[in-house]
Formats: sequence, structure tokens, C-alpha cells
Amino acid sequence: MAIQLSHYDVIRSPVITEKATIAAEQNKVVFNVAKSATKPEIKAAVEALFKVKVEKVNTLVRLGKTKRFKGFVGKQDDVKKAIVTLAEGHRIDVTTGL
Repeated sequence: MAIQLSHYDVIRSPVITEKATIAAEQNKVVFNVAKSATKPEIKAAVEALFKVKVEKVNTLVRLGKTKRFKGFVGKQDDVKKAIVTLAEGHRIDVTTGL
């Protein structure tokens, strides 16, 4: 039985990078999301939190890299990202917050 996540648990944080800023010109917004979140849950969370209409959701999982720091080996966490395409006329300004 799956655990139901709240909207604030699904959407972890916006991704503010150069690539995400360029994607914003095509009406796309990038978020870090929970690893267990599904596309319908992500769509419902974005529509509820930001009061916008979502056309499509694409997801990807970036596996954590192995890094060395002062001779010790560590591993970064895996990150799931969602690229959300908004309907025409809808916008989200991720720099203002909720």
C-alpha cells in the first residue's frame, strides 16, 4: 500500500540553473521532487500549489556521483527531477517562493 504524500512533500524545491532558466522561455519549470512521486501526483501538486494548468510532466532520476574529499569516499544522493510544461498563458515565478 502506497503512502499518500502531501503537495509540499511531493515538490521539494525549484531548480534554478542556467538550463532551467532557458527552459522557462518555453513555458517549462523544473522541480526537485520526491523519489516516490508519480507524474499524476506531481501534476496535482503543481496545479494545487501554484494555481496553474499543467499540460505535461516529464521526470528523470540523476544517480548520485561518487566523490572523494580529503581521502574519504562518499556518495551524493540520487535526485528525481520533474520538468513541468505549463499551459499557454500560465506562468510560475520560482524566485518568489510560496
